[in-house]
Amino acid sequence: MLEAIGNAVHWASETVWGPWTIFLLFGTGVFLTLRFRFVQVTRLTEALKGLGGSRSEERESDEGGVLSPLQAFMTGLAGSVGTGNIAGVATAIVAGGPGAVFWLWCYGFVATVIKLSEAVLAIHFRRPDARSFSAGPMQYLEHGIGSRRLAMVYAFVAGVAALTTTPFTQSNSIAVVFESELGVSTWITGVVLAVLAWLVVIGGVQSIARVAGKVAPTMVMLYLVGGLIVIFTFAGEIPGVFALILEDAFSGKAAAGGAVGSGMMVAVRYGLARGIYANEAGYGTAAVAYGSARGKEPVRQGLNAMVEVYVVSFVTSSISALTILVSGVWQSGSNSTALVADAFQEAIPFGGILVMICALLFGYTTIIGWGYYGEQFLQYLIGPRIVLPYRWVYCILIIFGATTGVELVWAWGDLMNGLQIFPNLIGVLGLSGVVATLLRRGDSPDSAVVSPGGSV
Repeated sequence: MLEAIGNAVHWASETVWGPWTIFLLFGTGVFLTLRFRFVQVTRLTEALKGLGGSRSEERESDEGGVLSPLQAFMTGLAGSVGTGNIAGVATAIVAGGPGAVFWLWCYGFVATVIKLSEAVLAIHFRRPDARSFSAGPMQYLEHGIGSRRLAMVYAFVAGVAALTTTPFTQSNSIAVVFESELGVSTWITGVVLAVLAWLVVIGGVQSIARVAGKVAPTMVMLYLVGGLIVIFTFAGEIPGVFALILEDAFSGKAAAGGAVGSGMMVAVRYGLARGIYANEAGYGTAAVAYGSARGKEPVRQGLNAMVEVYVVSFVTSSISALTILVSGVWQSGSNSTALVADAFQEAIPFGGILVMICALLFGYTTIIGWGYYGEQFLQYLIGPRIVLPYRWVYCILIIFGATTGVELVWAWGDLMNGLQIFPNLIGVLGLSGVVATLLRRGDSPDSAVVSPGGSV
């Protein structure tokens, strides 16, 4: 029975991530890049200078959101910089070959404008009121596109995805490396992680933002330093690795020695599937994090979101990919976080422990960040009464995720995350004119006022 379910999930995952999804993601990113005149390049310096917002914005408390701009950025970063940057990249290389890394980078470049769009639209169409706060693709689908039905479809799929993917994929990746490095039972890891998540998630978005703001910068720097040590240790392999990535990206050779798949489409499929799992551009989750920021500056939040994708796609994910490839462990038979741990261990005596710590921090912050995302999706469908039961169920599922097989967990994650792409991108593409106008106009006092039909 379980085998049949697993086969069905793998089949559905492969179907959802067919050529049409690849075309849609790349096509959307390229279209928006051209429409916004390569904003990810021309305004990158501005984005870096204005990262997180000004001090005056930090003090604002009556501008619609529930988080400061910096807290919103850190919450978004914490949600993205998860074990997808470690385990996701590793599984992409194992399943799709080194060429998957090239496609992960390609998507990362155009994904910057997709996530920028999600953040801009989130501020523009959010709905704060006296009873609750709601921001996300649901709002721009309903009030921008004008389709409440499509908004409800997105909220349902994204709510189920948040409830049944993140508590599984993140806890599973953490449990795998704790078991491989310390021999800790996956059940024990799952229980401890569930309790730690509950302590934060039960307190709501403010509690999540406080923890994310403290942990996110530390974990990125820790992983960066460790990864650079590995890469510099095998510096002589770097030219050959880049040549291998490029060659494999366009070749028909079998991935991982022929164990899983072959051909260019396999590399593209896993590069995009794991790339979006790492940077989350296209899911619509950025709209929840950045739409929760105080202030009425959609462009500022969009530029912050753009920087987040650069950090995730070209820093943390690249560290994982290059350490695996330069150390030569990618064909060792290991997978997920255990493979990255093997790579670090090749250059650092305590490398496996370092990856274990990073996996814990990455996965933990993603779990608490996505806890808020799912809460927003289901609250839109059912109302505030779902919030407390949801938080409890979400944390309990972490235990089961830690003990499930790696392949099934990631196949299910690919499936559910892939499904929420379609309604979200309808909103992103349909409202691209709104974003283009706001980018040209810049942030002004009335730039976040919603007009009927999404006009500006």
